[in-house]
Amino acid sequence: MSSPRHFLTLMDLTPKELGYLIQRAVELKTMLHTGQFHEPLRGKTLGMIFEKSSTRTRVSFEVAMTQFGGASVFLSPRDTQLGRGEPVEDSARVLSRMVDAVMIRTFDHDTVEAFAAHSRVPVINALTDQFHPCQLLADMQTYVEHRGSIAGKTVTWVGDGNNMCASYINAAEQFDFQLVVCCPEGFEPPADLVDAFSHRVTLQRDPAEAVKGAHLVVTDVWASMGQEDEQADRIKRFSEYQVNPALMGRADPEALFMHCLPAHRGEEVSHDMLDDPRAVVWDEAENRLHAQKALLEFLLTGTH
Repeated sequence: MSSPRHFLTLMDLTPKELGYLIQRAVELKTMLHTGQFHEPLRGKTLGMIFEKSSTRTRVSFEVAMTQFGGASVFLSPRDTQLGRGEPVEDSARVLSRMVDAVMIRTFDHDTVEAFAAHSRVPVINALTDQFHPCQLLADMQTYVEHRGSIAGKTVTWVGDGNNMCASYINAAEQFDFQLVVCCPEGFEPPADLVDAFSHRVTLQRDPAEAVKGAHLVVTDVWASMGQEDEQADRIKRFSEYQVNPALMGRADPEALFMHCLPAHRGEEVSHDMLDDPRAVVWDEAENRLHAQKALLEFLLTGTH
C-alpha cells in the first residue's frame, strides 16, 4: 500500500503542484457559479478533528465535501481527546481505517505530524499554532484572480510573526515572491524559518517603510487564539502596526489588502479598511471553499 500524500505545510507539495491547485480552485469556483455538478468524492468521507474552534474552516470543509458528493464527520474537542487518554498514533491508526481523509485543527504542530505518520489516508493541517497552509491556498487564489501571477512580486506582512506569517514565509519560497515581515521587536517569526528562507524574507520594524512598493499587504489579529491573556499588552506593543487606508497609500498603486479573518476592527485594521476597495477579504474568505476543494480532489483522486 503506497503511503498517502499529506498537506501539513506548503512545503509538502511542489511549486508545480501548488500552481495546479490554484488554477484548479479557480476552475472549480467557475463550475460552481455556473451550476455544473462535479462529484468526484461520492462515497468518500472526511474526518474533521477540531481541538480549536472555527467558523470558516468547518463550514468550508463541510460544504466542500457536500458539493463533491461526499460526507464529513465533525469531531469537536468533546468528541476527541487527541493524545489525552488515547495516544495520537492510535487515534490515527483507528480513524484512518474508517474515513478517506482527515483534517485536523489543533494547537501543537507535532500533533498533526504524529497523526500523519500513522495514518493510512491523507491528513490536512487546517491550522496549528505553527502553520496555516490552507489559508495560503485561498490567499494565493485570490491574488491570482485579481492581479495574475504573484511570482516576482513583493508581499508585506504587518503584525505578529504567527502561524499565518510562517505560512507566508513558506509561500514566498513556493510561489516565488519576496516577503517583508514588519513586526515589533520580540514578535518575529521563528528564527530557524527566517534563516532557512533568508533569500526570500526581510525583517523590518517601520510599517511605513515596509509597505513601500508592496503588491500585497497582509495582517492578522495581534493576539491569536490562546493568547487572550496577552491582549492588553499586545495592543500597546502593536499600536503602530495597524493597517489603514493611509498605510496602504504607501504601497504599490495596484496593491491588494488581505486578512484571514475574523478581524478586530480598530486594532490590526482600522474600522474602514475592510470596506476599502483595495481589500479583497470577502473573496479571500470564500476562496477557502474553492481552494480546499482543489486540495481534497488532488489528495483523494490523485488528479493534477
